[in-house]
Amino acid sequence: MSGLVLADENWLTINVTGVPKKIEKNIFAHLGTLPDNDVQRRAFLFTVDDNTHDALESMGYYHAILDIDVKENDKGPWELSLNITPGEPVIIQWVDINFQGDMLQDNTFSLWLNSLKIKPGDTLNHGVYDSIKSQLITLALARGYFDGQYTKSEININRDLNTAQINLQFNSGKRYLFGDVHFEGSTLNDDIVESLIPFDADAPYATQLLTEFNRNLLDTGYFSNIKVLPQLNKIDTGVVPIKVELSPRPSHLIEVGLGADIGNSTENSVDPRVRVTWRTPQINRYGHYQETSAEWSPERPKILTTYTIPLTHPLDDQLKIKLGLLRDTYGVTQDYDADKRQFNNTGQLESKKYLVGLTRQRRSKSNWLHGYSIESVREFYNQLDTDYDPRFYLLGFNLTKTVRGDNTLDPKSGYRQTYSVEYADPSLGSTIRLARLQARFKWVETIFDKHRFVARVDLGANIADKNDMANIPPSLRYFAGGDQSIRGYSYQELGPYIDYTNSEGGLSRQVVGGRYLAIGSVEYQYYLTPTWRVATFVDAGNAFDTQQFEPVVSVGGGLHWISPIGPIRMDLGFGLKETETVARSYRFHLTMGTDL
Repeated sequence: MSGLVLADENWLTINVTGVPKKIEKNIFAHLGTLPDNDVQRRAFLFTVDDNTHDALESMGYYHAILDIDVKENDKGPWELSLNITPGEPVIIQWVDINFQGDMLQDNTFSLWLNSLKIKPGDTLNHGVYDSIKSQLITLALARGYFDGQYTKSEININRDLNTAQINLQFNSGKRYLFGDVHFEGSTLNDDIVESLIPFDADAPYATQLLTEFNRNLLDTGYFSNIKVLPQLNKIDTGVVPIKVELSPRPSHLIEVGLGADIGNSTENSVDPRVRVTWRTPQINRYGHYQETSAEWSPERPKILTTYTIPLTHPLDDQLKIKLGLLRDTYGVTQDYDADKRQFNNTGQLESKKYLVGLTRQRRSKSNWLHGYSIESVREFYNQLDTDYDPRFYLLGFNLTKTVRGDNTLDPKSGYRQTYSVEYADPSLGSTIRLARLQARFKWVETIFDKHRFVARVDLGANIADKNDMANIPPSLRYFAGGDQSIRGYSYQELGPYIDYTNSEGGLSRQVVGGRYLAIGSVEYQYYLTPTWRVATFVDAGNAFDTQQFEPVVSVGGGLHWISPIGPIRMDLGFGLKETETVARSYRFHLTMGTDL
């Protein structure tokens, strides 16, 4: 094996032979900066022998034979040749790591010991030895052992036997404790910010708990700037005081989101969407906040306001009040043309919904988010030329757990699972008896840095009397299609249909949605750069009734930009099947948002 390095302006070329690339790289690192004039070149050559042997010994080769040859050319660079016979490496005979002090009662250090890869029989590597020493010091500081030090750290080498013995003895001393937490810059009541502290007074110090504290403060959304500072210079009698510097967010925040679908399906060929979100991060000193979102798209304007009141904990126990006015369109309505013997699109099923809701949402220690809710829903729609306006009082319970491999807007791994049950009963004021069951799963995994996989499954069921189906409003039924469902089809255009005689005596057909939903998707994404990736996907499933199940499949691909405000996706999907109500379709979907 050989390597060639050329100095700047051709003062010196170096050729190394006889060693693997890993050792060669270490030799060049020890040789240092290459010369760029004659004086530096001679100084460089003077130290070649010592530096090369140091490089070899640092990787366990103490008996290497080094043949150095320098060719001094009158013109052009001098040529340095290093021909190395590394010999047998030094083998680690045993490793002895001993602890003293309070760390003996800290299981974290036992776990660290078990994670070490170094073992008897390995080739001695001084870099690995230095790394172990550094890891232990860092871990001790992170766990509050500020007086910790090595009482012995040595490598005993027997050159005759080619063996090495590693001895490390570390005395942690006592473990320091958390002291008082002092807040600056907060306009919230003390009990709100203090409830975010994840440790008790006089608890053993750990930087992991400070990181969790910082994350709790960030997740509230109350603050624009957060600093959690252990005041090590003010340690007194083994206690570390904590200073927290906070800057409130602006009183009002406005966000604008854009999206669009373009294609040839039952929906308009261009379906733009504009979403404006207004947030008031902190309304009063009790931590109340509100979020109002208004979304506009042709025939589907929506406005929803959520007012949140922290109860026993600003993150883990909240009361949410929702008010909404939502218009939406579903499926497709068609009239039969007897002359052409085909159905022609004439519109969609339209609804207008008024919503008032109350939810208590709590988070468990295992990170499950569970909520109890009651919603009042009044919806107006015309189905099969008949007007409906059912009223529902829905009692609900939901469970959600989200695990992210990282806290970025484009997580490399993680999953989300959501389960919900809703129930309405005539004895409680609802028009009909209805039970709604839903389950959603999403999984993200990245392998070898560039290959990312995303999978999702959406399931749903409505349990109600067959004669009551028309009184289940469209917003509570199941439809399929759209960028979060089956790409290649328009938003909510797929589902079971009914043929009926219209008010003019002709034959019409209307997609009215189904009792059930089953959709699955698998997507493969490849990172071209850290901020750009390409994707290919398969989506399949549909909304359906017991007697009418017509599964559809779409395939496609896309280009994604990982922007500073989150991933922006440009996906093109193609429907592979022509259904009774939708011809073979394609749609271009422009969306923004994280997968988890």
